[in-house]
Amino acid sequence: MAKKEQKEKSIEETLWDSANKLRGSVEPAEYKHVVLGLIFLKFANDKFEERRKELIAEGKGKYVEMADFYNMSNVFFLDETSRWSYIIQQSKQNDIALKIDTALHNIEKNNKALKGALPDNYFSRLGLDITKLSSLLDTINDIDTLKDKAQDIVGRVYEYFLSKFALAEGKGKGEFYTPKSIVNLITELIEPYKGIIYDPACGSGGMFVQSVKFIESHHGNKKEVSIYGQEYTNTTYKLAKMNLAIRGIAGNLGEKAADTFADDQHKDLKADFIMANPPFNQKDWRGEDELTNDPRWQGYDVPSRSNANYGWILNMVSKLSENGVAGFILANGALSGGGEEYKIRRKLIENNLVEAILVLPQDMFYTTNISVTLWILNKNKKEQTRTIGDETRNYRERKSEILFMDLRQIGEPFEKKFIQFSAQQIREIAATYHSWQCAEYKNIPEYCYSASLDEIAKKDFSLVPSKYIEFVNRDENIDFDEKMQSLQREFTDLLKAEEQSKADLLTVFKELGYAIEL
Repeated sequence: MAKKEQKEKSIEETLWDSANKLRGSVEPAEYKHVVLGLIFLKFANDKFEERRKELIAEGKGKYVEMADFYNMSNVFFLDETSRWSYIIQQSKQNDIALKIDTALHNIEKNNKALKGALPDNYFSRLGLDITKLSSLLDTINDIDTLKDKAQDIVGRVYEYFLSKFALAEGKGKGEFYTPKSIVNLITELIEPYKGIIYDPACGSGGMFVQSVKFIESHHGNKKEVSIYGQEYTNTTYKLAKMNLAIRGIAGNLGEKAADTFADDQHKDLKADFIMANPPFNQKDWRGEDELTNDPRWQGYDVPSRSNANYGWILNMVSKLSENGVAGFILANGALSGGGEEYKIRRKLIENNLVEAILVLPQDMFYTTNISVTLWILNKNKKEQTRTIGDETRNYRERKSEILFMDLRQIGEPFEKKFIQFSAQQIREIAATYHSWQCAEYKNIPEYCYSASLDEIAKKDFSLVPSKYIEFVNRDENIDFDEKMQSLQREFTDLLKAEEQSKADLLTVFKELGYAIEL
């Protein structure tokens, strides 16, 4: 029998297999920083070598060791011991981990844009197996990160690894990564073409990357957006800075990794677009007497310290510009909680800030299987004409209205046990939302419903979509007598078949001389 032809592995798969050899001596939560740090080093080197050749070709060979001639082209300068060729030459040496740490330290020191971005003495501290590390270096060495710029090879690899690491870490971990299809949906809904984009819990920077991809795919200019973010975990903060640097995206992620509530890095920021996937149901996010007079809660009750959901919401509300739009993910509990949550939610609704609530399918996240909700807040729901990209849109007055969408039956399986939205599904969801914002919209049972403030007030200001979206009772049009007759025929046939099987079995045993007496 001929061997089944094996599918050629992609660059991403080959690298992943090589990285997996580090398992055993290094936890997945640790080795992602090893792999992504090395991918960054290779990419930075390839860009450096490309620029070096350009300088020589332009007759500027005497400037090839001057950092300014690289920085002016948005290329990181690498000193001799930080270059990939040097690392590969030393890859079999016992001190290779120290040499990699030194290379990364020097790159960060020589390039201000990378301040706080790269792993600090990470390789030396982990005590990596030299043979496995050397093998990984050899695999990365075979990648030409600049071979096909249209394919964004290094960006693809980086995104693939972030998703794979999130999958590998599973529940309770992997919070640094928001699944790609959810990020794509948020960008298609809020359309961040130009202005300030902010993410208060930016993880590895996926929201920013997808925003730039959105702009490029719609033929916009990525220079017309400014990026601001904050991340609490130091290692994830570094991941985000590397992720942006690899793609040539300038961003302000604050001076350091810090708690958004206790140490806001962007206090006076007003953003045109906010995108976020903050931690779900975060407990004890502030002390008993802490942040009780925080200006971000102005006009609202102080969010309960037992759950940060409404702390995140009010943080985002406080940072929206006068025409600002926010799209963010929260656990479903935020739709109907009592106490301070109820009071804050009611005021958000009465202040006409809530624009849309979209409940998502289960199993979209690698870290939890709970169903979550995508919220859209909008500071300006007035009738207006605006230019969005290259399109002029006439928005209708939407004050005192909220769009509810139930997306739980939409999506397709991937990675065996997870759900994601296809590109077509995302387009259809976004089309429904944008139609509702304008005038060409109608309610669809079990999918979407535009509720008035009066209706919402009658439901005690609950934002649970199932309270508003029409449910179709598919049993009401069934002919009961016809259904029962059909079941009668079906069970009659089954019982007859059972009797026949029983008779055949008794006959067989009787012919063998072992008759069964019942």
